[in-house]
Amino acid sequence: MKRTDFNIIWGILLIVAGILFLLQTNGFLGDTSSFAWQIVWAIAFAAAGLAFAWRFLTDRTGAWWAAIPGSVLLGLALLLTLDLLGLAEGNAAWLGSVFLGLIGLSFWVIYFTHREFWWAVIPGGVLLTLALVALMATWYAGEVVGSIFFFGMAATFGLVYLLPTPFGRMTWALIPAGVLAVLGLALLMAFTAIFEYIWAVVLILVGLYLLLRPRGGEMRKHS
Repeated sequence: MKRTDFNIIWGILLIVAGILFLLQTNGFLGDTSSFAWQIVWAIAFAAAGLAFAWRFLTDRTGAWWAAIPGSVLLGLALLLTLDLLGLAEGNAAWLGSVFLGLIGLSFWVIYFTHREFWWAVIPGGVLLTLALVALMATWYAGEVVGSIFFFGMAATFGLVYLLPTPFGRMTWALIPAGVLAVLGLALLMAFTAIFEYIWAVVLILVGLYLLLRPRGGEMRKHS
């Protein structure tokens, strides 16, 4: 799609939105929270989101930014659609999690299409962590949810260090990763019973590693 065609589409959408707002302000549209208007807004958000998504797909070099508003608008359209279908009631936690996850995925798409934008890993990881926290908060106590948040943030900075970029390793990311991991571990220690299970699993895994790892020294002696 040419840039001029995209501008024409957005010009039409903005004019229609402006007319709708004027009609609403003057009381011509009735109750905008009605079922019919929810359908209108869902379609409007979906159309705008698809326009941004198409902009990104047709010009991933110059319009990488379009992935972000595209995911936000499509996420809003999804939430409205689920609400219209009666699936939102009592499911606010996982719906919020899905919405945050969609926005987070847009930053990962930006990173994987533009490795020089290593910074996108940070908001991408933070938003996916918040999506997980929003979901886990319905099942676990505050200490566990807090530790999940810190571990997710630590994993995010760990990925900043591990994932390839044109600028080499981001060694500075190991510092916040280590600090956040320690904070998560310290918070998790408040749950003594869970922590004891974790230590048991860690000790078993380390023991298995020591038993099963290749014995290079012994092999050299026999050779």
